[in-house]
Amino acid sequence: MKKHLIDPFPFNEKRSLLTLVENRTSYSFDSCELNLFETHQTVENVNLVFDHFVFTSMLSGKKIMTLPDKPSFEYLPGESVILPPGELMNIDFPEAQKGNPTQCIALTISDEIILDTIDKLNELHPKEDSWGDWDVDPSIFHLNNNFDLADAINRIVRITKSEKGKIKDIMIDLTLKEMLVRLMQTQARVVFESSYTQLAGNNSLAAAIQFIKANLRNNIDLAKVAETACMSRATFFKKFKESMGITPAQYILKERIKLAKNELKNTSQNITAVCYACGFENLSHFIKAFKHETGYTPKNFQTSKTF
Repeated sequence: MKKHLIDPFPFNEKRSLLTLVENRTSYSFDSCELNLFETHQTVENVNLVFDHFVFTSMLSGKKIMTLPDKPSFEYLPGESVILPPGELMNIDFPEAQKGNPTQCIALTISDEIILDTIDKLNELHPKEDSWGDWDVDPSIFHLNNNFDLADAINRIVRITKSEKGKIKDIMIDLTLKEMLVRLMQTQARVVFESSYTQLAGNNSLAAAIQFIKANLRNNIDLAKVAETACMSRATFFKKFKESMGITPAQYILKERIKLAKNELKNTSQNITAVCYACGFENLSHFIKAFKHETGYTPKNFQTSKTF
């Protein structure tokens, strides 16, 4: 699905740079510190470590990241990486250059605000018993930014740039807590996308997702989905939205778009046939939804050589 970008910062002018490698500008608040890193030359084996939990997000350029006991991976705009305190990052910058630097933000977050957010969610908005507790999962460390997560990060950036005085800290705290909720919802979607078949026997949310995926080509009765999760329709809708960050109907739409993308690239069916084969009942709605989700019309996607 489409990755959502973080608003860029203006590039630092050459005369203001302290170093061409990971030049750092910091903005400190009561509960976090926002760091902007810029690299203006190609370089390898740069090490970086933070004393607190850190949420990083790429703004421009490309990094090659290597973390302890994990294979190296490309880190690109529209993506985020989270790391626990003290974890060493080894970074290559294969494309950075003067006038076109690599930019990344790193948001170090206090333990207190993380624990307070998790505790309040588990106390006031607990998940269903088989769905687990609210928590930040360090094993899901590399994420594509969805709209809600990117929107929360962007608002932190805008507050940093524009607000003045003590009210800035209050606004940062509130938005930071929302960002943590969006992070946990994004991680939940990653978990259930990769493991729903293994979890379905003991997890009612995974069972509902398995039912949805098995019936994408057909008309899906949301009351039947809720019944699969052993809940009333109202309770299921509420808990699904809280845990996943989207409604069941939005989830079904996204899954049908994913199915359509596969059909368009791997079959010779025309657009109309793909539309109805993927559970859509209206061609105009399919084309509009596909473009909104991917940024391309079905026809442009099918004929493009870049996907």
